[in-house]
Amino acid sequence: MPNPKSSRVLIAVGGGIAAYKICEVVSTLFKSGVQVRVILTNSAQNFITPLTFATLSRYPAYTDENFWQPTHSRPLHIELGEWADLLVIAPLTANTLGKLACGMADNLLTNTVLASTCPVLLAPAMNTDMWEQVAVQRNWRELLLDSRYHGMGTASGLLACDRVGAGRMAEPPEIIAYIHSLLHTAGKRDLVGKQVLISAGGTQEYLDPVRFIGNPSTGKMGLALASSALHRGANVTLVHGIASWDVPLGVLSVPVVSAAQMEEAMLQYFHKSDLIIMSAAVADVKPRDYSTEKLPKRELPESLALEPVGDIISELSRRKQPHQRLIGFAAQTGDIVKPALEKMQQKKLDAIVANPVDKVDSGFGSDNNQAIFLDKEGQKVEVPPCSKLEMAHYLFDFLRNQ
Repeated sequence: MPNPKSSRVLIAVGGGIAAYKICEVVSTLFKSGVQVRVILTNSAQNFITPLTFATLSRYPAYTDENFWQPTHSRPLHIELGEWADLLVIAPLTANTLGKLACGMADNLLTNTVLASTCPVLLAPAMNTDMWEQVAVQRNWRELLLDSRYHGMGTASGLLACDRVGAGRMAEPPEIIAYIHSLLHTAGKRDLVGKQVLISAGGTQEYLDPVRFIGNPSTGKMGLALASSALHRGANVTLVHGIASWDVPLGVLSVPVVSAAQMEEAMLQYFHKSDLIIMSAAVADVKPRDYSTEKLPKRELPESLALEPVGDIISELSRRKQPHQRLIGFAAQTGDIVKPALEKMQQKKLDAIVANPVDKVDSGFGSDNNQAIFLDKEGQKVEVPPCSKLEMAHYLFDFLRNQ
């Protein structure tokens, strides 16, 4: 990914109660080293002040008052449009959406959009009835026909108007992830039209209703893969174990618990998938016997009889068609390359990610990771420690170059 300190993000805040969420976005980006500038519409200032964003970004925030004052050597909207690597509009109101869809420019925000060529990320927020209006949905569809624009869907829930329904703006962590993705790809959608199937997290194999054999996998790597694939234009299905995170808007979530359930789900979606990535930490064995009632401690077996679970990736490999690519993960300690190569060859995979789980701030539960990518053609790429979202993008870059 590009050096955060060389990345420039211009955030335009629209008039809506969700404007308060953008404080977290600006603050997080600044802490990561990204240069941030903020524009507020006149309506936005009814909800939050320019001083707030100036404090968080360490740079004066812009309003229409600045736009109409001859205080710049060049027009302000031209300078901002040329400065930005990425423009984010959040919350995007129905009013601004309509203006953008018609190519109108009557304030600093809309003039800057038309004076720029960088990707534009849109995070709409409005009342359910407003969002579902035929005219609003038409404007939304038409705007997204322009490859510059990247739209985040709206979530459903309790809105500020006490209505329960669609129209909630995406949460800050999801917006931030999308921003980092667009900075990496420069807005290119190289997975448009592709069906991507990803497994994530650990499985749980139960002895009784409260005891199980499991592993420490949190599914964060699979989540990052799903997010990055979505941001690159793919249709994404995520089959995942029990998770503490929210699945990104636009990703089809298929929750499972056991290895058998994961295999069933993967086989259900496998036939229509172009790219399949098995990043889940699937159990190798399960208790041979299952008790439908909790076993008293005194009745727990001194020796637990085990039996193997199905080998999901081998079954997928057996069914793989010529147009499909199947990618595996190999979580290892010590020498990670040799066992990963053996797994890739035995399972007849197209590529594999050799992932060390005995390194500091890497592997299970960490927000960061490191790996070595290997493919059946003999390519080898080592990825140094980075965020899991970065690693996901590096993997798609690697696969694109195959």
